[in-house]
Amino acid sequence: MENRSAHYAILDEIENRWSPRAFSKEELSIEDIFGVLEAARFAPSCFNEQPWRFILAISEEDREKMLLLLTEQNKIWAVNAPVLILIISKNKFDSSDKENRWSSFDSGTAWGYLSLEAQRRGLISHAMGGFSVDRARTSYKIGDDYTPMAVVALGKYGDVESLNDDLKKREHPSTRKETAELLFKSGR
Repeated sequence: MENRSAHYAILDEIENRWSPRAFSKEELSIEDIFGVLEAARFAPSCFNEQPWRFILAISEEDREKMLLLLTEQNKIWAVNAPVLILIISKNKFDSSDKENRWSSFDSGTAWGYLSLEAQRRGLISHAMGGFSVDRARTSYKIGDDYTPMAVVALGKYGDVESLNDDLKKREHPSTRKETAELLFKSGR
C-alpha cells in the first residue's frame, strides 16, 4: 500500500501493525491473552503509576455485555472478536491522590504495547473510540476516579467476506503521513 513502508529501519511489528475488522471467532489461548496484557504492563508511565486498567470480556456473556457499549457501526464486525477489552485510566496518582494529567497519555502507551505484542504473536487488534462512556460507567460501575478510554477487539484474522461491502473496501492498512508532516511548526 502506498505510503505504508518505513523510510527508516523500525521494528517489523510497528511497520506491519494495522487495525483490521475481519476477526475470526476462533478462541485465543490464555497465554496469548495475558501475554498481550503483560506487554502493556511494561509500558512506561509517569512516576511508574501504571494508571491503565483492563476489563476483559472473554466469555460469551461478558462479550455480549461489552458489545452493548459499542456503536452499531463497530458492533457489526466486533461481534466476531473472541476477546474484548475495555481500557480505563485512573485519573489520580496513587501516591498523592492528586490529578494525574498524564494518565490518558500513559494508558495510550499501554494500548500501543498491547497492540505490538498482539502483532508479534500473529494476532490482530483494533481499538475503538466508538462506544458509550456513560453505558460503560453504568455497566461496570466505573466511578469518576477512572475514565473509560477505548474498547479493544483482540483475536485472529478471519474471512474478509464476513464483512459488509463498505467494510470490505476499508479492510487494508491505512496510509501514514510523512514524518515531516508530523513536525509541529509554531504559528501554523
